[in-house]
Amino acid sequence: MPTVHFRGREIECDRGDVLRDVLRAAGEPPHNGHSSWFNCRGGGSCGTCAVRVRGPVTYRTKKERRRLRFPPHDPDSGLRLACQTVVLGDLWVEKYPGFWGQHVEGDEDRAGEPPEAERPTD
Repeated sequence: MPTVHFRGREIECDRGDVLRDVLRAAGEPPHNGHSSWFNCRGGGSCGTCAVRVRGPVTYRTKKERRRLRFPPHDPDSGLRLACQTVVLGDLWVEKYPGFWGQHVEGDEDRAGEPPEAERPTD
């Protein structure tokens, strides 16, 4: 059973669950501020559920690639839409600031690693 690490919580889910649904069921919506009220409800068209995901997930869908090419997003940011991302194993998820969560911090040197506070200790 995969574990999703988000905002200091560990949320268990089933393999194959949609990340947005996992987070919302745990009371941790993948939105900032008013975007929790003004979003496409999982349709992949608004981009407000953009998050950084580290861990095994499905490839980007065509709908997701199209939305992440449109401002304010940047297709090279590494973000994923939680509503289009299927959980395949343990994940570390980060939500960045901004209405769409698009203000990505410069952490290219850690790509593919869990956030500092959630890295496993030896």
